Amino acid sequence: MRVAVVGSGPAGFYAAGALLSADPPAEVDMIERLPTPWGLVRLGVAPDHPKLKTVSRAFERIAERPGFRFLGNVEVGRDLRHEDLVRLYDAVIYAVGAQTDRRLGIPGEDLSGSWAATEFVAWYNGHPDFQQIEFDLDVERAVVIGVGNVALDIARMLALTHEDATDASIAAIAGSPIREIVVVGRRGPAQAAFTTPELQEMGELVGADVAVDPADLEGAEPQGTNAERNLAVLREFAAREPEGKPRRVVFRFFHSPVAILGEERVEGIELVRNELDANARAVPTAEHETLACGLVFRSVGYHGVELPGVRFDAASGTIPNEGGRVEPGVYCAGWIKRGPTGVIGTNKKDATETVELLLEDAAAGRLEPKPEAAAAVVDALLAERGLSVVEYAGWTAIDELERAAGEKSGRPRVKLCSWDELLAAAERIASGA
Repeated sequence: MRVAVVGSGPAGFYAAGALLSADPPAEVDMIERLPTPWGLVRLGVAPDHPKLKTVSRAFERIAERPGFRFLGNVEVGRDLRHEDLVRLYDAVIYAVGAQTDRRLGIPGEDLSGSWAATEFVAWYNGHPDFQQIEFDLDVERAVVIGVGNVALDIARMLALTHEDATDASIAAIAGSPIREIVVVGRRGPAQAAFTTPELQEMGELVGADVAVDPADLEGAEPQGTNAERNLAVLREFAAREPEGKPRRVVFRFFHSPVAILGEERVEGIELVRNELDANARAVPTAEHETLACGLVFRSVGYHGVELPGVRFDAASGTIPNEGGRVEPGVYCAGWIKRGPTGVIGTNKKDATETVELLLEDAAAGRLEPKPEAAAAVVDALLAERGLSVVEYAGWTAIDELERAAGEKSGRPRVKLCSWDELLAAAERIASGA
């Protein structure tokens, strides 16, 4: 059985691992738009979280198993259509993640200086599609809307944490006059989505003090262990005296953005004070305030993107499915299946559930026979369409170059950030150079 796995993030690799471990093992073609694998592990995990990035070692072991092929620089929807995949493979698993962000839906959101968290994260992590963006960091205050782990990542980056971020982002952030980063949450500290280890790291920043209004912590009723731990950390932050560090991270709970202010670029943000009702929902009060700032980052969730020819629920940003089955022969895993929830490891159980349904359908004879399901047929079609496929050896060449450059500068890696650089590095292997 030959299966196409579209997407090379954690969900895609966990699905591939389960398929390769089946009895008998499936053959897996992993199709990825970028020349590089790992998805958000490479391009979304904060640069100061190298331990989280080590999960890629498990993915490397999967990629080295017989029956696995990586087809990078191939975009489904452009280079290959859904109809092609259904014809060329016994089954298809979409594991494409959630590639855009949720919007705030307020006036001024499109002003210069108002950005999606996804854009900033991709820029400082070296995503080749985002390196031409120019973030004007010549401001004294930045506001981050949202209290999840991504919001904390952005706050930490603005406070000069940059272990394997790109050279361009390091220089821009280090040279910025930013003095204050305000992290705004619409509900209280007990409802915040960030996890405790990530919150604790905010108190360990070398270049920034951290501040919390003690009044925001009064009467908080945590539901669950994570919320209890978060509150304990926030209380410790609230009790701290400022140390006079160059920058300051301030947590503002019980506030929602009403409008981003400015003529052509961001000059401030209007916030409304919220109260919580009996169901812990944020209810706006009559109390408004304006906060001067030059940058606003919205970090209120990721959102999936529709794939041509594949069913899609625009409201949830997911492919409609039952346990990962879209229909016999077509499946999904990860964020495009369940929405942007959970941690990296959550995808293992998620992907395994999907693969179990696929194997169940195969055993029950519910998969249509595919006489063209052969690697040679796929390769011939890709060649016919003039595609420069980056195979796994090409990615390995990219990886080695980045690690070697990082070793010279005392960092884990220095990423190749442009399409030209990435493809040139991969093609040296293909040409035997």
